[in-house]
Amino acid sequence: MTSRALIPWSDIAIPAGLPVEVWDATGAPPNDVDGVEFYVLPYDSGSEPAKLIARLPSLRFAQSLSAGVDTLLPLMPTGVRLANGRGLHDLSVAEHALALIHAAQRDLPRWIRQQASGSWEREHTRSLADSRVLLVGHGSIGKAIERQLLAAEAVVVPVASTARPGAHGIAELPELLPEADIVVLILPDTEATRGIIGAAELAALPEDALVVNVGRGTAIDTDALLKEVSTGRIRAALDVVDPEPLPRDHPLWTMSGVIITPHIAGGSASFYPRAKRLVEEQLRRFAAGEDLLNLVTAV
Repeated sequence: MTSRALIPWSDIAIPAGLPVEVWDATGAPPNDVDGVEFYVLPYDSGSEPAKLIARLPSLRFAQSLSAGVDTLLPLMPTGVRLANGRGLHDLSVAEHALALIHAAQRDLPRWIRQQASGSWEREHTRSLADSRVLLVGHGSIGKAIERQLLAAEAVVVPVASTARPGAHGIAELPELLPEADIVVLILPDTEATRGIIGAAELAALPEDALVVNVGRGTAIDTDALLKEVSTGRIRAALDVVDPEPLPRDHPLWTMSGVIITPHIAGGSASFYPRAKRLVEEQLRRFAAGEDLLNLVTAV
């Protein structure tokens, strides 16, 4: 049986002699999936692409276009290699994290509301420059955010899962939080990270601190965050929440000092050209029998 690939786009370079089928997660998946050995999951398309994995009897490689693959790992059949989209979202998420920080520090929601009413009431605001930013999560996305923070002349304090040269360990958070003006979270959803910012951690932050989350919503105890921001003691700028999506009647939506975007940090115009280049390279490697990039599971 001829090896085939199942990909989400038709406008990419395909190696000569490699049969491909296109499914972008709109409509039903192909009926004939025998022989599909390489599967690129459509990005940001709900749960259906992941469900198809179990229906691919010849599957050898699955390519996710997300950096985080914690929910996919349990779905991988024995012998199937999973590759992630490491690097595709770095600049997009970094841009969004900086946008959230600037919006909160420079009080953009207030000025947008004033624009709607034609009001010209002026006041000086906070700044990112010279702020002490605790960057919790120091992988490729965290480092991309760090570069932009340094360009803004913030004081960056990187925090990794364990201490290493140039980064504190996450066990040091109790000592670091009281000195932070801004905390940026770029963490996956794992047992070790769920609720890592809870009532005690939030209480340790100084007055008027800003909590920014562009990783996974489960890193923050939502009830504890709601309690703190409701008093006005701290602020929050969130691209991810727990639960997600946030219910329409949740009080965080209308809380003063809170900015919420609907988990869109990674979805800018820069993502798709980069994703297509990665898929083209992976298809080339697959057709040539070479090792794939970004493999996260062993044979």
